[in-house]
Amino acid sequence: MIFVTVGTQLPFDRLIRGADTWAARHPDTQVFAQTGVLSAQNHAPEHMDHVQTMTPDDFDDRCRNAQVIVAHAGTGSIMTAHATQTPLVIMPRLAQLGEHRNDHQRATAERFGQRAGVYLAWEETDLPNAIDAALENPALGPDLQPSADDSLIAAIRGVIFDTDAAGPR
Repeated sequence: MIFVTVGTQLPFDRLIRGADTWAARHPDTQVFAQTGVLSAQNHAPEHMDHVQTMTPDDFDDRCRNAQVIVAHAGTGSIMTAHATQTPLVIMPRLAQLGEHRNDHQRATAERFGQRAGVYLAWEETDLPNAIDAALENPALGPDLQPSADDSLIAAIRGVIFDTDAAGPR
């Protein structure tokens, strides 16, 4: 089963249309989508089962049982795919298209898109090939570090404790 999720905040029509295109080409594969509220100009998917919202338990169950998770480039989606060791296709929401308030998902996609187990689609038309690539490597979920880099921890400590690398100020 391919699990598609757009998160809970905003519509993401490009992701839903791209996943529906893939589902139309693969009628023997179950595709299930959490669509959120669809925008007024977009129609409901025709080739995959879908709901607007789901309970946290249902969401977790879908993630655990998915062959591939297809999602917006949110950190929660990335962490969930890592926890379940499920290959992940991400497509960032773009502010210029009114999909988000800013382009932080573009930065997230640039940061995580090159990691093993993460497949990046910038455009709706890229999504089918990214899903195919993720299915070709079923044993790989996102390769994330179990903790933050030492430099990040030091920087946070410096802010919290008003210190720098040399010690307290």
